[in-house]
Amino acid sequence: MGKVKRVLVVGSTGYLGSHIIKHLLAEQDDFKAIARNKNKLLALGVKESQIIEAQVTDPDALAGVCDNIDTVISCLGITKQRDGLSYQAVDYQANLNVLCEAERAGVRKFIYVSAFNAKRYPGVRLLKAKEAFAKRLLGSKSLSPCVIRPNGFFSDIAEFYNMAATGRVYLFGTGDIKLNPIHGADLARYCLEAMNVEQQEIDVGGPETLSVKAIAKLAFIAQNKRVEITYLPDWVRIVLLIGIKMLPVKWAGPAEFFLTLMGNDAVAPNYGEHRLVDFFATLPK
Repeated sequence: MGKVKRVLVVGSTGYLGSHIIKHLLAEQDDFKAIARNKNKLLALGVKESQIIEAQVTDPDALAGVCDNIDTVISCLGITKQRDGLSYQAVDYQANLNVLCEAERAGVRKFIYVSAFNAKRYPGVRLLKAKEAFAKRLLGSKSLSPCVIRPNGFFSDIAEFYNMAATGRVYLFGTGDIKLNPIHGADLARYCLEAMNVEQQEIDVGGPETLSVKAIAKLAFIAQNKRVEITYLPDWVRIVLLIGIKMLPVKWAGPAEFFLTLMGNDAVAPNYGEHRLVDFFATLPK
C-alpha cells in the first residue's frame, strides 16, 4: 500500500481499531489516534505526538482534532452498554460529534464501520444507532462518505470456542446457518484500502463460509475435545427473542443482536486470508 495523507483513527483501542493502528505503524503512515486513555496506544508503539486524549462524547473536547486530516476512519461503537453510556450516546452521537468536526475542518473522506445486514434489522436496538449515524454520514455534502458493513469479527466467534471449552455447544435448528466472519487484521487492511475507492457502501466478510455447526466442531477440535453439540428447536430462539425485546436494552442488547442474526445466513463478499481454525489455535486451551 502506498503512502497516504494523514489519517485520524477513532475507536483506536478497540479490537478493529488496534489492528488498524498496527497496519498504519507497519506502513509508517502519518496518522493520529483518539483515545480516552493513551496507555493502550503507547503499548502498541504509537508515539505521544500521534495520540489525542479526548472523550468523544464531549463535542467541546474534539475541537481541532480533524485539522490537517485527510481521512477519518471510525470504528467507534459499543457492544455492551456500560459506564452509563448508551448506543445512542456512542454509536450515534459520539460519531456525529467527530463527523461535525470533520466537516468543519474540510476532511476529504470519512469511513465508518457499521455491521453487515444492519439495514435489514432496523428493530435490533444495537444496530439502530449505528445505522442512524450511517444515514447521516451518507447524506453529508461536505466530504466523501463510506460505510463499511463487515460480517462478524473473529473475536465474536470466539464465543463458540468458549462454549466448547465447557464441554458442550448449543445451537438453534439444524446448525446449518452460514457465516463468513472476518479477522480484525483483514478488515483493518480493507478499511485502509477503502480510502482510495469511490464506493459509498460496502459489505465485506472473511475468506471462508462456514455453518455454525462447522464452527462449533472446529472449536472442539482446536481444544482436543470430543464434539458435543445440542440442537435446540428454532422456536426456542424465537421465544427467547420475543422475551428479550421486552427487557431494557442495557441488559439485552447483545443477546437480541445474536438471537436475531442466528435466524438467517449472513454471507458477505469474501476478503482476506485469515482462517478461523488458525485463530482458534491462538486461543488459550
